Amino acid sequence: MTRIARYARFSAHEGRGDELAEQLLAAADGLAAEPGCLIYLINRQAGEPDVLWVTELWRSQADLDAVSQRIRDSAGVAAALALTADFELVALDLLGGKGPGAT
Repeated sequence: MTRIARYARFSAHEGRGDELAEQLLAAADGLAAEPGCLIYLINRQAGEPDVLWVTELWRSQADLDAVSQRIRDSAGVAAALALTADFELVALDLLGGKGPGAT
């Protein structure tokens, strides 16, 4: 199985970073029981209160696809998108290191 690593950068509408952070943290809570989601961390960019980063590590593309399909039309996703002015997704090739799923 090939692990899937990604970074997502969310730029909230001005002054809405805290609200977007709440939505993303709720999404992380919702993934707690997903065995295919190995890491889902929410970060705020230092000095940029409206810029949030999500660090993701998935057991496989199939796991990511299954969760994405299930939540695609959810109220939580809609709420997060309504608060987002700009979004960037960066796919990564995981080489290894220290941490869950790094090998």
